Amino acid sequence: WQNPRMHIYLVGGAVRDKLLNRPVVDHDHVVVGALPEELLALGYKPVGKDFPVFLHPATGEEYALARTERKSGRGYHGFVFQADPTITLEQDLARRDLTINAIAEDEHGALTDPFGGVRDIEARVLRHVSPAFVEDPVRVLRVARFAARFAPLGFTVADETMALMRRMVADGEVDHLVPERVWAETRKALAEPQPSAFLRVLRECGALAVLFPEIDALYGVPQRAEFHPEIDTGVHVEMVLDAAAQLAPGNDVVGFCALTHDLGKALTPADELPRHVGHEHRGVAPLRALAARLKVPTEHAALAELVCREHLNAHRAFELKPATVLKLLGALDALRRPARLELFLAACEADKRGRRGHEHDAYPQADYLRAARAAAAAVESADFVARGLAGPAIGQAMETARVHAIAALKTNPSPS
Repeated sequence: WQNPRMHIYLVGGAVRDKLLNRPVVDHDHVVVGALPEELLALGYKPVGKDFPVFLHPATGEEYALARTERKSGRGYHGFVFQADPTITLEQDLARRDLTINAIAEDEHGALTDPFGGVRDIEARVLRHVSPAFVEDPVRVLRVARFAARFAPLGFTVADETMALMRRMVADGEVDHLVPERVWAETRKALAEPQPSAFLRVLRECGALAVLFPEIDALYGVPQRAEFHPEIDTGVHVEMVLDAAAQLAPGNDVVGFCALTHDLGKALTPADELPRHVGHEHRGVAPLRALAARLKVPTEHAALAELVCREHLNAHRAFELKPATVLKLLGALDALRRPARLELFLAACEADKRGRRGHEHDAYPQADYLRAARAAAAAVESADFVARGLAGPAIGQAMETARVHAIAALKTNPSPS
């Protein structure tokens, strides 16, 4: 049994990604001409709290009743939804953010594309569907995130969409975004192939200064040209983000470390520029402020702080005393958590490569610090207990042995 008025369409990202010849991850569907009771009778499981969304009884894929929405207050919470059998497919597609996400496909493969999404996919343009775009400030972040995903394919933001986003920022809509939504979109953007585009889009519309003032402050801050041919610290951070996306694809922890590693450079006294002595320590306070404001997960914030404080030590690894190397490994808890060392090293290597003309530099410091960790971890307490040591003496003897083990590496460096 099925209601003859009921029609089901594949919508959104699934259609877009098929047209881009990209892997389709989520299959979302819209159901036109049906009541919630009819889907329940067919065995669909309800999951939507605010509006009728159901899971298919066999595939578990999402099916949402066609709906419209209208603004009822500020921020992204302020919406009233209407879902009933009279709402058309075109009305449902009209409430979507971008034309490339407002295409539907029926069971025969025929497309419904009322807003020119196919044309914009071919032209590589991110364009808003309708003036209602301005009603949801999360869309500013979503456009920036899609830019980070699709910039490698040549996508750019339409001029008229950028103008709308600027207006939303000027009207204060972006001020009403809750931290959880800002972080959710940022986290996804940091895992995209070209996160620098996220920063550039937000900066161009003015949202970066509102949502990430600590990062916005880095633009225009000069660095020493012999170390940073790109000179501008903001440009450097963009390059580090993209290097991190290549070294640790999809890893938003490494991405967050890359994003925040140089926040201290915005606080360098003007008479010291373009040198940034002590920036690694100055950066901790703004990093903590940003992480607290956005409610960033604890491990993201903790590792980002370590990268901020210690990235220069990683770069200078070959010059450090063995005892200092051991101290660095201890700060990272690397002996117990080798995976954490890998995240740290990826962020530090991204920092080294995130400089104009240095995108393909080798980073032998990483292998040296891995070897130092392995040498230190090979020292075990059982050997010292067997020698009759007890209590604090065991810890002291282990530390001395670990320093010696790292020193032995330095006298016998592996060829690189």
